[in-house]
Amino acid sequence: MTTEIEDRGAAVSTTGKTVEINGLNLFYGKFHAVKDVNMRVPGNRVTAFIGSSGCGKSTVLRSINRMHELVPGAYAQGNVVVDGEDVYGPSVDPVAVRRQVGMVFQQPNPFPTMSIYDNVIAGNKLNAKRMKKSESDAVVEKSLRGANLWEEVKDRLSRPGSGLSGGQQQRLCIARAIAVEPEVLLMDEPASALDPISTLAIEDLVQELRKNYTIIIVTHNMQQASRASDYTAFFNLEATGQPGKLIEFDTTEKIFSNPSNKSTEDYVSGRFG
Repeated sequence: MTTEIEDRGAAVSTTGKTVEINGLNLFYGKFHAVKDVNMRVPGNRVTAFIGSSGCGKSTVLRSINRMHELVPGAYAQGNVVVDGEDVYGPSVDPVAVRRQVGMVFQQPNPFPTMSIYDNVIAGNKLNAKRMKKSESDAVVEKSLRGANLWEEVKDRLSRPGSGLSGGQQQRLCIARAIAVEPEVLLMDEPASALDPISTLAIEDLVQELRKNYTIIIVTHNMQQASRASDYTAFFNLEATGQPGKLIEFDTTEKIFSNPSNKSTEDYVSGRFG
């Protein structure tokens, strides 16, 4: 049965799409990594995936746009439905899925040989999207403004993206992700490698981005989850070598103040993990 939570807030936009996960089981060869995940992630909200290391939260995140399949032997059973379409449907192109569902990784990864400008527009070029220079300029500016980076880099767009600070590089990667206009944005510990000031900047940016995107973020930082998310999913595993499971999914307020499951309470209160 899919875990579905009543959305108490009015959506600010309809551009971010609902993600429904039904009977999802994830494997790496013979290893059963994640078992029987069912949940409905609301659109235009920030959902945090939390849980101890090895519980499968990042694997579930990457399964939403089929990035986990890049690991040899990885495969999925079940359904992940974005905007009414199963991303694992037999006729679905994984590359098209990754245009619809963008990804920001733990370590900032701007293309080192590309300028700031070319980093932002790289996804559009990879998608063989032909644009006039004026159109490219507009996409770059819009995306950098969306990532709260435009004012800091507008006079040095031709310089290497790798020359930016860590926090700026991560925002550049976010700009690159939103330049192709996805409906869902996945973030795998996007601030774990950053200093506290840059971390807060990323959290503020996430709150702005939720106006236009559905955001799912993996984090080990309980304070970050409580500050930055509207909903929280807690994953855990019974023992080493056992598959991870979704233990509880609810509003972030409830997860952190009055969770239904004892193991959720123990984790968010710091008793384990």
